[in-house]
Amino acid sequence: MNLLFAKHGNKRLNLFIKLLLVAVMPFVLLANDDRPPIAYDFLAKKEVKSFIRMMVEKYHFKNSYITSVLKKAKLDRDTLDRYTGRYKVGSTNGPWERYKAHVLDPLSLKKAKKFKKKYYKTLLRASKEYKVDMDYIVGFIGVESKFGEYTGDYNVLDALATLAFHPNRMKKFFKNEFKHLFLLCREKGYSITKLQGSFAGAIGCVQQVPSVARKHKSDFNGDGITDPWDLEDCIGSIAKFMHKNGWRKGALVAVPAEFKGKRYKGLKTSHKRTKSLATILKHGVKPLGSFNESKAYLLKNRNLTHDDIWLGAKNFRVLTRYNNSTSYGMAIHLIAQAVK
Repeated sequence: MNLLFAKHGNKRLNLFIKLLLVAVMPFVLLANDDRPPIAYDFLAKKEVKSFIRMMVEKYHFKNSYITSVLKKAKLDRDTLDRYTGRYKVGSTNGPWERYKAHVLDPLSLKKAKKFKKKYYKTLLRASKEYKVDMDYIVGFIGVESKFGEYTGDYNVLDALATLAFHPNRMKKFFKNEFKHLFLLCREKGYSITKLQGSFAGAIGCVQQVPSVARKHKSDFNGDGITDPWDLEDCIGSIAKFMHKNGWRKGALVAVPAEFKGKRYKGLKTSHKRTKSLATILKHGVKPLGSFNESKAYLLKNRNLTHDDIWLGAKNFRVLTRYNNSTSYGMAIHLIAQAVK
């Protein structure tokens, strides 16, 4: 889950803080951010009762505990609005211009270089242990939380309870995450009613939903604790994710390309499906650097006045497996290039 996807301004902060947050990427999605969560009787829902039974029978929670937690859960209408109906640009992920303005701006890139310098030894160890490129770890953490500065201030219980038990286009996904929220909090000793994160229920400096936080946890600083908010642990967690998803250290990630005109209207672009390099060349797209793979993801980012076209290699797909967005992957790539 990315910073733009996950943390979009504090619904309850004063005006000064809101203005400050607008200056950084996660907070460009401010629609309906003036409505705090409201009291709601989740226990009246039949599917909630079934959920409680499942958690008791399968995971051995006490009925009284699950019930008491759900009595405290509130309905987050703003969060629900983001996932109701068909996906709308800007509702759960931002357009390319906003990535450029808030993640690839000079100040953010300066912070990226500072982060790499400060955590170089940890990054080098992660790079060697997991066989990944350290600069892309830097890119991930920059996009996800501006290097730990912004990790979300939404109540995770309210967000996931709302999305788990109300109709929305990702209800099944969020119901599973709600289950993992209970499991994560039990394992880590977190207060489930006080945990803060994104409107999608993601936590920590690499914005992991509960299932991912459990799967890719890392005690990379060796203190005996896996901490989603600890930057060294986050370095290990992202390196582990990259390795498990097939990252090839030192291999190509993406190459810019040129085409005639300002708006690209040729082949269908996608970060999910590749096309043969021969087909791409035949349709007038020319890479501006060496591209040594036979197939490529034809990538497009839309600027205000023109489109950017890139050829993505196998490694690029690893970036977008963390967040399903071309702009997200490209932001990570460009941060990585900037800190080399």
